[in-house]
Amino acid sequence: MKAGSNLERLLKSGQFTITAEFVPPATGDRGLIERQARYFKGHVDAVSVADNMGAVVGTASCAVSKALLDLGLEPIMSLVTRDRNRIALQSDLLGASLLGIRNVFCTTGDHQKFGDHPEALNVYDIDSVQLVNAVRGLSDSGKLLGGAVCDKAGSFFVGAAANPFGDPADLMILRLGQKVRAGADFIQSQPVFDLEKFGHWVQLAREEGLIEKCFILATVMPLRSAREARAINERRRGIEVSKEIIARLEGVPEPEQAREGLRICAEQIQALKEMKGVQGVHIMSAGREEVIPELIKESGLETARARD
Repeated sequence: MKAGSNLERLLKSGQFTITAEFVPPATGDRGLIERQARYFKGHVDAVSVADNMGAVVGTASCAVSKALLDLGLEPIMSLVTRDRNRIALQSDLLGASLLGIRNVFCTTGDHQKFGDHPEALNVYDIDSVQLVNAVRGLSDSGKLLGGAVCDKAGSFFVGAAANPFGDPADLMILRLGQKVRAGADFIQSQPVFDLEKFGHWVQLAREEGLIEKCFILATVMPLRSAREARAINERRRGIEVSKEIIARLEGVPEPEQAREGLRICAEQIQALKEMKGVQGVHIMSAGREEVIPELIKESGLETARARD
């Protein structure tokens, strides 16, 4: 194995893998991080620690990743190119290696105008493809983007994001190919609310020979309500909740919609587990980490894994 992480080992072994997102609150309280961590332990294989998600300030991904490591959880440290130039990004990567972090997720990040500091300056010195390439170079040869070679830079299992629902589909596959060629080991999709369209994207990726070169994790998101589903359609470009899902949520009283959203998500996980080319799911709970154990149980993955 290149990086030696548990996530890498599980994916390469062919096991259907579960990761989940942790959006760190803005806190210096380690106890709060530890309390939130209990929703992941024993339920998921790795925890993806967001980096100022949605351009909203949260505790540093690197620090929270180290705290999770101390608690026996495997982190995936997220890095966004919005807030740092290439010098700071590479410095953070070396720091992560020093702390024992072996999984890195590279993304551009949401524009700051959507966050809690809309007046902030962005950086975007490099994009997510260039960041993947930087991590790959550092991991494989210790080489920095400036050309210098670091001693014992460490090895990383590298992840990147992909949007199966953008148009045109060919452009989305082209972008996926760029990230795979740059060195992405695993790909995490945008939230899947349309299984048919997602399956078509997986098929296109297979035809381009990309599925054999990276692992695909399908992101799933338990919806709280029909109102949340409609808000996603209005505000989140590249994500679309189907009319069928909205109708199903509207078909139950509002106090019961969160429970129905969990059932829908569990059914999606079951379907994705059977989809050829999908190696796992990534749970995006949007700050509701407490639903993760119940979702895993509802999906049947807990029972299936215990049986394995």
